[in-house]
Amino acid sequence: MKKLIRNGKIATENDVFEADILIDGEKIAEVGKDIRCDDAEVIDASGMYVLPGAVDVHTHMDLDVGFARAIDDFTTGTEAAACGGTTTIVDHMAFGPAGCSLWHQVNEYHRLADGNAAVDYGFHGVFQHVREETLDEMREIALKEGITSFKVYMTYDYRLQDDEIFNVLRAARDAGIVITVHCENHGVIQQLRKEYIEAGCTEAKYHPLSRPSRCEAEAVNRMIHLAAMAGDAPLYIVHLSSREGLHEVLKARAEHQKNLGVETCIQYLVLTDSMYDDPDEGLKAIMSPPLRKDADREELWQALSDGLIDTVATDHCPFHYREGKAEKQYGRNDFTKCPNGAPGVQERLILLFSEGFMKGRLTLPQVVKYASSNPCRMFGLYPQKGSLEPGTDADIVLIDPEKYTLIDRDYIRGASDYSCYEGMKLRGKIGKVFLRGKEIADGGEFLGAPGDGKYLKRGKSVLAGSDQ
Repeated sequence: MKKLIRNGKIATENDVFEADILIDGEKIAEVGKDIRCDDAEVIDASGMYVLPGAVDVHTHMDLDVGFARAIDDFTTGTEAAACGGTTTIVDHMAFGPAGCSLWHQVNEYHRLADGNAAVDYGFHGVFQHVREETLDEMREIALKEGITSFKVYMTYDYRLQDDEIFNVLRAARDAGIVITVHCENHGVIQQLRKEYIEAGCTEAKYHPLSRPSRCEAEAVNRMIHLAAMAGDAPLYIVHLSSREGLHEVLKARAEHQKNLGVETCIQYLVLTDSMYDDPDEGLKAIMSPPLRKDADREELWQALSDGLIDTVATDHCPFHYREGKAEKQYGRNDFTKCPNGAPGVQERLILLFSEGFMKGRLTLPQVVKYASSNPCRMFGLYPQKGSLEPGTDADIVLIDPEKYTLIDRDYIRGASDYSCYEGMKLRGKIGKVFLRGKEIADGGEFLGAPGDGKYLKRGKSVLAGSDQ
């Protein structure tokens, strides 16, 4: 059935203008003023902004970390995404069994997501060791599965060494594949964690002290140089959290390094390390990298305003705090035992709208750019996603700027039993959300169904020479 969204203020990455949108089936058929279509269902968007569906390219649904598992699977996590105006995710795969092929986790994630996701989805591959056959698998997976980005870690048990990262980067460059990287200096972190625990400094407030900003900055600097030495291989830095890390990015921007993409996450724009002051509540916000200072937060906002960061994601990876197994409580007597991660996929868009646009830090086109259009460019989805052009997927979200959103327990739609943003009253409210023309949420209520989401085979990133 056709749908006609009338009287709204259309927001794209370039402009805000009054127009109507005609949806025919799963696609946008027309954008213009005073569209007439007698057989269309009319949706009155008077006083509302009409945006492309948000796209979160950094989530961890159903993540298995060995001693705990993220409590949002591909059903509950994508329901939360839908209610928050996010209509597409690209999920980072967890590590598989030691020595497994790259195909192992591809198959496992199809098992977890196919038929269960409520929004459209894709995957980032993950490296946990490097052999010649592994590099061949990367190329094969990109061609057959449309998984055109793979992640490497510079910390954690399956971290790669510099020579391995260098070889991955060179192979990825030749294949037109983006390498995404978690940048932290593993050795320094391990030493600091050991020293704090041995000294009896076990509370949540020691988590950020054990992972200082310069651990991120050093690793960002190293990755930038490794990518340059690998022939300007396509590099995407995930979850940039600190001004020190940002300064390394700014140096690379000033030197015009090619094929460099940078992501921050909504928590690093809104929250600070003061959350760790309470030894109990602080467990909620244990994530890596940790929350930083207010000065870090403000410099990240300024970098977004200046167009020096490309995307805002979430790193959504919640564990129970109160209910069920209460995995976050594993860190009550030792912060190093607390599983890393927090929810955010539902909150991201309204936080960007309220704290970015409504507070004057960003324009509304910039909100669209960082929440939707640029993520799609970075990962081979544009303009099918992240756009409101005729012929593209009718992924659309309506936001009412005159209403407010209170983040409390009633707001939460995923499986998490808390939000790091609880108590915040935000300007603006997510209204109707459409996925390929189907209404899947309205006012925070989920109206879709598991399986509404389709798997997306992605093309090349603009970082890898896409002509999109």
